[in-house]
Amino acid sequence: MHAPAIRTPNQTATDPHELLHRSLDIGLQFKAGREIFGRRSTAGQIRDLLVADLPVEPMTDDEVLADFVDRVLPLCKNEASPRFMGFGDTGDDQLALAGSVLATLTQQNMINQSFDSPSATFIEITVLRWLRELLGYANPLVAQVNSVWDVGGMITPGGTTSNTVAMMLAREAKAPGTMQSGIVDPSQFAVVVPRGIGHYSVKAALTWIGCGAHIIDVATDGFRYDTDELARILREHRGRVMAVIAYAGDSRTQTVDDLRAVHDVVREIDAKIWLHADACWGLLAAFSPSLRDKIDGISEFDSITVDPHKIMAVPYGLSALLVRDPAVVRTISTHSDLIMQEDFAFGQVTPFIGTKGWMSLKLWMMMLGRGRAGLAELADHRHEVAKTFAALVDTHPRLVRLNNPDLAAVVFAYLPAGIEAGNLDAAELGRLNRLNIAIHARMLAEGRWHLHQFTLPDDLGRLCAGAVVHPLRFMANNPAVTEAHMRDVLAYLDHLALDLDGEMP
Repeated sequence: MHAPAIRTPNQTATDPHELLHRSLDIGLQFKAGREIFGRRSTAGQIRDLLVADLPVEPMTDDEVLADFVDRVLPLCKNEASPRFMGFGDTGDDQLALAGSVLATLTQQNMINQSFDSPSATFIEITVLRWLRELLGYANPLVAQVNSVWDVGGMITPGGTTSNTVAMMLAREAKAPGTMQSGIVDPSQFAVVVPRGIGHYSVKAALTWIGCGAHIIDVATDGFRYDTDELARILREHRGRVMAVIAYAGDSRTQTVDDLRAVHDVVREIDAKIWLHADACWGLLAAFSPSLRDKIDGISEFDSITVDPHKIMAVPYGLSALLVRDPAVVRTISTHSDLIMQEDFAFGQVTPFIGTKGWMSLKLWMMMLGRGRAGLAELADHRHEVAKTFAALVDTHPRLVRLNNPDLAAVVFAYLPAGIEAGNLDAAELGRLNRLNIAIHARMLAEGRWHLHQFTLPDDLGRLCAGAVVHPLRFMANNPAVTEAHMRDVLAYLDHLALDLDGEMP
């Protein structure tokens, strides 16, 4: 039965089913496209095309949809293109896509359970329990889950929000009652991170929650903490450190730290320091028996951030913060007699967010559709794709791989002509960085292929030990990428390097 279209004054009625079907067709055709961009334009050109005054007269539904298809969509990037190899996930799981649509249409508000999300709240609890179990956290029996205080986690829009909540928990563990009394001495709320690979969200979080950007960075060895140096720093700053951050897959190389060793070092020196694992990428290892050992020890950490939208083929955005002891979320809770004051209201335990959509539905549907076996297959496939690309890099005469792929990332640099890998001098390193920056800039301008780029310390010493490099990164998250695409993108890099290398000073 077709529901009647509800219109406001001056709108032209359209069958809502037809409009939604057309919109879905447009979106699915876009994701099935082979190219990253329909057309490439500069930021200024796009600004001039799209930024305009609100028209006085209404447009029909058909006109609005046509305007989106003609002007906006061709300029969007398509991460599902097999030529897009440089960043996170493609969001192409069909059940996850269906869940996104259904969450939008059902309009559940996760701030409240009784009248705003009667069933959705318990789907969210289920998803959080699944994630906790995968990572080794204990769950109470279902019958013992009598409120949100028993769940031990929360869904957030992204890893930055999750990491910020984790730092709030660390602050309250360091100085109970700070939520009400405020911070007296910010210097006592320092956070330890690994040098050169820490994610920006931790520093930002400290400023947002009033602690100040008191970051203490520690030297790394192979993109993991130098544990001797970590111990020295913790003793030197004894009493000042509220948290130590370890990466189960850092945001550049996806290297997984030795979580067990980090835990043991920190606990031996100060058992009160909050241990937080950023597993936004490393959650992938929890799915597969062959990769599970990489995150050994993660269940001993006080909190864990995961980003299903990075590694589980679900559309943006979806993150979760999980805590070892569910009771700690009470330290950062908020209350309102307007909408949230009931046992299963997630609004009490999700800082910064009031109204919250049913983000967890797409993950619930994806995980049901895959099951444990399908999740393991997803993880193993991505790891194998990364190893395949790493092997292609290793056999290429002018490429140098800068990481050992723990998960799904391969980081590498293109060598200028006449330079050999090894202990590059400053001039050679400068030329290498200029070439790789130029390659990436040309790649972005042309828009035919995509690899990521960032700065990275050469922790493995394959170019110049400790030097800052501007490498390229391949990501194995796109299921459409084949070995033929991998070979084609390397041939494309050869073409760019041949064209650009002679122009480098």
